Amino acid sequence: MRLLTSTAVLFLLHAAPAAAQDAASFYKGKTVRIVVGFSSGGGYDHYARVLTRHIGRHIPGNPNVIVQNMPGAASLNSVKYTSAAAPADGTFINAFNPGLITQSLTVAQKVGINFLEFGWVGNISEDFRICHTWNGTGIKTWEQLLARPVVTMGNTGIGTSAYIDNRILSDLFGVKLKQVMGYPGSAEKRIAIERGELDGDCGSWTSLPEEWLRDKKITIHIRYSRTLVPGMPAEAINAREHLTDPKKRQTFDLLTASALIGRPYIVPKAVPADRLAALRKAFDATMKDAEFLADAAKQRLTVTAMTGTEVEDFIKELYKTPPDVVTAARTISGE
Repeated sequence: MRLLTSTAVLFLLHAAPAAAQDAASFYKGKTVRIVVGFSSGGGYDHYARVLTRHIGRHIPGNPNVIVQNMPGAASLNSVKYTSAAAPADGTFINAFNPGLITQSLTVAQKVGINFLEFGWVGNISEDFRICHTWNGTGIKTWEQLLARPVVTMGNTGIGTSAYIDNRILSDLFGVKLKQVMGYPGSAEKRIAIERGELDGDCGSWTSLPEEWLRDKKITIHIRYSRTLVPGMPAEAINAREHLTDPKKRQTFDLLTASALIGRPYIVPKAVPADRLAALRKAFDATMKDAEFLADAAKQRLTVTAMTGTEVEDFIKELYKTPPDVVTAARTISGE
């Protein structure tokens, strides 16, 4: 019995270093997949590819890291795959549209996902949301946007951040919007805008083509972010300040909550704790890595990172939203 007790004590003394070594041994020679729930070329894909170039240096064992695209149902397919079928050994990370988090509250029966049931690796940046029109349409002011009989915008599907942005634009602010559904991703929507098939879009500030801004091809009418990002036109209306009704503001806050966690990364809930910890630590280290930050700046990508714990805590609070506010948000979004 004494021998067994001594062995147990020795095991406990060495448990933590062994776990760390196990993570390094596991990842050595492995390939980690970052699966993006959209087609290539859009904002989620762009961020993931920059992350992929640097995070492998910080994961124990220095595995190879690659990006794969899994478009479908506005990234819900990739989230459901993460929940039900993805490898739960720490080699699979999902980048998805956080608009689904809001939908998991407002239309829970449609989404069928509880975002508390994932491992949260972290969030690269707040998603600075704006709505714009192509200058070829002749819509140059907020007043002209409101007066337009029909404004046509495109979307990948119900539940995306852009879809919610569009519904806020129409239902809270009165823009007469027509949505064309079925675009695979933001890259295809940009092509449609340049062809004149769409009048504009609501989406991420960081996903806008640099030449559109440089050559003044678009007009930014409204921003949903409370932060005025460098380079963003100061005349763009601050949406939240434009809403004076307290109930509308609460509803707006719920509908735009996902923008705070704009570029999130999750893993299956069953990933071993030591490997999730290793991925979180690697993610946090990458967010401070000079090479990563320089790469992101070169690509005009904003980095306002949150740790996995911070995102998880935010999700827990979001799931405590009062039922009446959830109902109001559901009504505004037309669900």
